[in-house]
Amino acid sequence: MRIAVFGTGGVGGYFGGRLAQAGAEVIFIARGEHLRAIQSAGLKVSDGAGNGFVIHPAQATADPTQVGVVDLILVGVKTWQLAAAIKAMPPLLGPETFILPLLNGIEAPAELAAAVGAPRVLGGLCTLISYLVAPGEIRTLRAAGGLQFGELDNQRSTRVQQLEALCQRAENVNVEVPPNIQAAMWQKFCIIAPWSGLGAVTRAPIGMFRSQPETRELLRRAIQEVYDVARATQIDLAPEIVQQTIERLDKVAVEGTASMQRDIMAERPSELEAQSGAVVRYGAAVGVATPVHQFIYATLLPLERRARGQLQWAPIE
Repeated sequence: MRIAVFGTGGVGGYFGGRLAQAGAEVIFIARGEHLRAIQSAGLKVSDGAGNGFVIHPAQATADPTQVGVVDLILVGVKTWQLAAAIKAMPPLLGPETFILPLLNGIEAPAELAAAVGAPRVLGGLCTLISYLVAPGEIRTLRAAGGLQFGELDNQRSTRVQQLEALCQRAENVNVEVPPNIQAAMWQKFCIIAPWSGLGAVTRAPIGMFRSQPETRELLRRAIQEVYDVARATQIDLAPEIVQQTIERLDKVAVEGTASMQRDIMAERPSELEAQSGAVVRYGAAVGVATPVHQFIYATLLPLERRARGQLQWAPIE
């Protein structure tokens, strides 16, 4: 299988690297110093404990027109970068090319479908804490990454089965084709949106804010809000999802931080609109109150606008 990876960061780099190890022809699309490091020394993935792997030599370019038609486009960009990625995709598209977005949030498949046609698009999600630590180098906090995907109509298509078989050959990739990919995506959204938002507001790792009764209650309420919005949107989530989500977050490494949180703390543009903002928007559309997420969104919005150059102020001396 010939695969192009858009967004060779923590997600795209990790899974693209694992699929390359499994025998796929993977072309990484990257930029700047990160691209140059991959071209010269390969793509490095480590877990901080001396384990990891290197893809070297690695095919990497900044120009999708140099890649040609591929079987699969694996999309690992930030949600706010998706529009630019879509504009750059046409040279990669052949009659059978399909696209797997692994973005945080729940809106990427619809955005892709509107641009390139729904038949090309899968739903997908991953469970992985990883990030870029230096040009050409990715750090992961887990021994393995979880990967789920499926057709938007939940059919067991040939291409889904072929991709599943490739992922099963990949080292440290726990692959699953869930019976309902939309429900699986919302189930992850119950995890990532509350974690990202409260992490960014508290500026603390998950082990710290989940251990305090006050912020733990905010976490529970934030999860409940996402669940309530999902149910009102006709997503089939089981009632026990809220408690299961809390239990899953209790198992995350104490030093764990979410990517949106890291971006906001570093004063970079973030996925605020696709996470906290999406909960608020969807809630308003279906008549479900989301006060915790409304507070998170409004509190972080000035920082987001400043990071995007839309708001400026002088520091207080």
